[in-house]
Amino acid sequence: MKTFRAIRILIPALVLIACGVDEPLKQPADDISDFTVNSAQSDAVQGDFIYRLISEKEQYTEGEEIKVYAELEYNGAQENIEISHAASPFHFPLSEETRKYVVEYAMNEPLLTTRLTKGEPLHEDYTGSGGYSAEEDEVYIEFVQRIMEKEFPPGYYKINGFANFTATSSAGSATPYEIHAQIDFKVVPEN
Repeated sequence: MKTFRAIRILIPALVLIACGVDEPLKQPADDISDFTVNSAQSDAVQGDFIYRLISEKEQYTEGEEIKVYAELEYNGAQENIEISHAASPFHFPLSEETRKYVVEYAMNEPLLTTRLTKGEPLHEDYTGSGGYSAEEDEVYIEFVQRIMEKEFPPGYYKINGFANFTATSSAGSATPYEIHAQIDFKVVPEN
């Protein structure tokens, strides 16, 4: 009889605990409506290069695919130019402002080269980001894991993107570039 009573108490307790595991991610720390999206698209120009960072929407619904991408366009005097960079010239570090979380953007760092043709943008879609250590808070780890899978929890996001590369002119001179732009967007809960 004591075993049955313990099970009757234990099962509802386990159900409550299990249902509450994701609770911190269901709602951001602050009300999302307190935040205003300033720019879903941002362009920055440095020398002969235009860097664009774009979110296709200002607001997404939880579970909806987040469509963010970057472009780099050369508009100099040459018909084309060679750039060298890590696995990609594009970096997508982001922050979620209601939770005060920062999600870094790491990538492999081989030295690759890409030839840009004048007026034809190099395009790359954001495919997720993040990393964490075992010492991090479990709620933060779950949040980052969702970002890595592009399953953004509700919140107000800023991407502080940049293009990092070295351009080599036809004369052989090399010029390093790091061009920054920032966009923001919201993810609202499903109804």
